[in-house]
Amino acid sequence: MNGFVQDIEALATMNEEFRRVLYTAPHSQLVVMSLKPGEEIGEEVHTLDQFFRVEEGSGEAVLDGATSTIRPGFAVLVPAGTTHNIVNTGTVSMKLYTLYAPPNHRDGVVHHTRAEAEADNKHFDGKTTE
Repeated sequence: MNGFVQDIEALATMNEEFRRVLYTAPHSQLVVMSLKPGEEIGEEVHTLDQFFRVEEGSGEAVLDGATSTIRPGFAVLVPAGTTHNIVNTGTVSMKLYTLYAPPNHRDGVVHHTRAEAEADNKHFDGKTTE
């Protein structure tokens, strides 16, 4: 396996898609996201851990009802079983990347909008990038 070696900050800030899976390894997955002003990922709970890092924009991370302000450079680690949401409260798109461990989405999937993402109920199918 070659792994993933790229400029994640540039990839995240250039991304215009709600969700784009960049790389899927056997035990983790790298995804970039772009949330429009007022948009959110939607409250969810996973049976896996998740990490977010904000590259542009500002908003809130809500973990089990506790709200924290987030901005560029902020990291959010969501332990498995935690109800969570990321909300863009700013006036520009929030650009971020996230790591799932283990993978959560199909490799290479692109969801242009949140509505498209919510309509897609197919999850990780065991296929990795390499």
